[in-house]
Amino acid sequence: MKVGMALNMLCQEGRSDAAVVAEHMALGDLVEPLGFDSLFALEHHFTGYAMSPAPCQLLTYYAGRTKRIMLGTAVIVLPWHDPIRVAEEIALLDILCGGRCLFGFGRGAASAEYAGFRIDQGEARPRFIEAAKIIRLALSQESFEFRGDYFQIPRTAIRPRPISHPEQRFYGSAVSPESVEVLAQLGFSMLVIMQNEWPKAAADVHRFNALAAAQGYRPHPPIILTNVSVAETRAEAHERALEFLGRKWDSIDNHYRFSDGHLNTVKGYESYDKVGQTYAKMKDPARRAKATQFYVSIQLVGTPDDCVQKLEELQGLTGLDHLITEFAFGGLPHAEAERGMRLFAEKVLPVLQHDRRFAEPPKVLRTDSGTGKDSLFAPA
Repeated sequence: MKVGMALNMLCQEGRSDAAVVAEHMALGDLVEPLGFDSLFALEHHFTGYAMSPAPCQLLTYYAGRTKRIMLGTAVIVLPWHDPIRVAEEIALLDILCGGRCLFGFGRGAASAEYAGFRIDQGEARPRFIEAAKIIRLALSQESFEFRGDYFQIPRTAIRPRPISHPEQRFYGSAVSPESVEVLAQLGFSMLVIMQNEWPKAAADVHRFNALAAAQGYRPHPPIILTNVSVAETRAEAHERALEFLGRKWDSIDNHYRFSDGHLNTVKGYESYDKVGQTYAKMKDPARRAKATQFYVSIQLVGTPDDCVQKLEELQGLTGLDHLITEFAFGGLPHAEAERGMRLFAEKVLPVLQHDRRFAEPPKVLRTDSGTGKDSLFAPA
C-alpha cells in the first residue's frame, strides 16, 4: 500500500497565516525523508479553512525539493477554473516533477467560494463535466477543439506537452450518488474522503466499480483520505482526536455553512440534506459530543497496532491501495502533529509498505451493511 500525507492549512486565531503555512510546509518537507510515498495539496479559498488556493503551485515547490514521492491534488475544484489553464498547469508540473504526479478533482460545496469566483453554484455539476472533458482532451491530444454549454474552444494546443500521461491518473471525489455516476462516465478513478462509516464508503466504491465496468473500463483502486491521531496509548490518541477533530467541526461549518440547510435549494446539491441535518445537531452540546465521537470512530485513531488492524479492515472493504493521511487538523499544535507523523512513519508505514497483507488490494471485496447511522460529514 502507498501512503501519503495532505497539507490542510487551517488558519489560527492570534497567529499569522505565514506562521501556520510555515509549520505545514515543514511537515511537507518530512514526507520524503520519513519514507512516505506521496504529498497532496488541497484547494480552498477566502475563509482560512484551508489556506491552499493554488495546489499545482504548491506542488511545484515540492517538485524541486523532492526526488521520489508522488505529488497529488485532493482536489482541484474544476468549476472555479478555466480548464485550459488547469491543463497547462498539469502539463508543466508533469515535466517539472518527472511524471510523478496524479490529480484529484471535485466540484466543491462551499457557497462562499462560488460567490467569490462569481460562479453560479447551480451550474457546478455540468461545469465540472465539461472542464474534465476539456482537460483530458488538452493533455491527450496534440490539438483539440470543444463546443459545450459553458466553454467554446477553437482548435488549439497546450504547450509544453506533458512527458507522461497524467490524464490516465485522474481521480474524482464524490459525496452524492449522482457524482459517483459522473466519475464513472468520465473514466476517472475514485478518491474517497472519509466522511461516513466505512461500510457505507465501501458501498460507494462497490457501486462505482460496477458503473465503471458497465462503461467498459477498469479504474485504479480507490485512494482514501483520512485524519490520523496515533499515539503510544489509545487514551492519548482518542483524547487528542476528540479535542481537535471536535474543533474541526467549527472550521468546517464556518466554511461550508452546512447547518443552515441552504444547499437544499441549490441545484445538484439536494443530497447534501443529510450533511445539513448532521451539522444542525451540533447546536445541542449532547448531540455534538455524540456526533464527534462518531466522527472520531471513522477516522484512523489509536495505537500503531490499532492503525494497522483498522487499515487491514478498510482495505478489505474498499480495495484501497493508496492512503492519504492528515496529522495536523483542527489547530493541533505543530509539535504534536509532527510527533504523530513520526510515530506513524516509524511503526505503521513499514507494515503498510512491506507486509504481505498489504501487498495488493483483495480481488474480492468484503460487504458489510454497517450500523445504519445516517451521519455524513464534510470533506477534509
